[in-house]
Amino acid sequence: MLSGDNSIARGQGGAFDEMLRRFSAYWSRIDVLTPTAPDAAPRVIHDSVYVHPSPWHRALQPVFIRQKGGALLAERDYALVTSQDFGFFYNGIGAWWLLRGRNIPLVSEVHHVEGYPLALSRREKVWRWTARHYLPWAAGHVAAFRVVNTREVPDLLRQLGVPDGQIMVLPSVYLDLDVWRPLPDVAKAYDVLFVGRLVANKGIFLILEALAQSRRNCPSVRLGIRGDGPLRDQVMRFIESHDLESNVAFIPRMDTPAEMARLYNAARLLVCASTVEGSPRVTLEAMACGVPVISTPVGIMPEVIRDGENGFLIPRDPGRLAAFIERLLADDGLRTRIGAAGRLAAGRFEAAKMIEQYAQAYQALARRTP
Repeated sequence: MLSGDNSIARGQGGAFDEMLRRFSAYWSRIDVLTPTAPDAAPRVIHDSVYVHPSPWHRALQPVFIRQKGGALLAERDYALVTSQDFGFFYNGIGAWWLLRGRNIPLVSEVHHVEGYPLALSRREKVWRWTARHYLPWAAGHVAAFRVVNTREVPDLLRQLGVPDGQIMVLPSVYLDLDVWRPLPDVAKAYDVLFVGRLVANKGIFLILEALAQSRRNCPSVRLGIRGDGPLRDQVMRFIESHDLESNVAFIPRMDTPAEMARLYNAARLLVCASTVEGSPRVTLEAMACGVPVISTPVGIMPEVIRDGENGFLIPRDPGRLAAFIERLLADDGLRTRIGAAGRLAAGRFEAAKMIEQYAQAYQALARRTP
């Protein structure tokens, strides 16, 4: 596995670690090459997952993949290589370099494309341009593209000439429904919850603008923000300039799924305002906890949310978002109904079932290689 996530090399838990715990049961050994981090170190997890962080800057990741991957390939046979591809596609370039002349199938995992379908910055426009050139080239070298929903990335791949037979849809949300569940003993501390990095594509300013409008009718409305990132200073300035200090609370980092489940349960509703996502995991975790969700029609959400039945899909409009927030906060029965239906919808992403499908699809692909 050529990963863009270095959390396991840093000894952190989280979604990637938990996925590997279950996924590793289907393979005799998994080697994961990750980017560098100051506290990253080689380690073995879940008995058969070997983690190899790069010692160099991410720009040199293709060189690391070629060198470390080459050493691993010299030691043992591998059935499959997967490359998590995004941004400037360092992993995919490294994978191509590594596998030249080798008959090992490569899967390019493209969860989303930065800047597609909507680019909010020059940087995202550059990433989108890069993807439009990289993906058709990669199609000549990969056995399949693994995508996580049926819409955005598959549509782009088709536009770029990739045949349907090379597009493999495997969602990337794996929910332990014994953890992500309603907790009736948890008191509500937040009217609205945002969980995510404070970066442009997560839509935090859309939520803050809606909050400022909702406060006119709901003066005590309270937003909880669990996340940090490069836009934090700008977020703080927005809060101060709109006199929202008493309406917004920043929530400290939580290290375990159980803590996050309690946080979701402490909210009356969760908002996802992203412009670019593959499978926005936080929305599905919240839904599994019985928490009503309002989301932009991003990534997999239109496939999951039946608007007005188990959640709400909204355009990127602060006035519309404010209206839905106020509607839900004013109607306890509606929140209960939407939350219960949302939990049923999230049940399709039960972890053991989803990871079994994921592993079996990759094993079938490996077996097809002569």
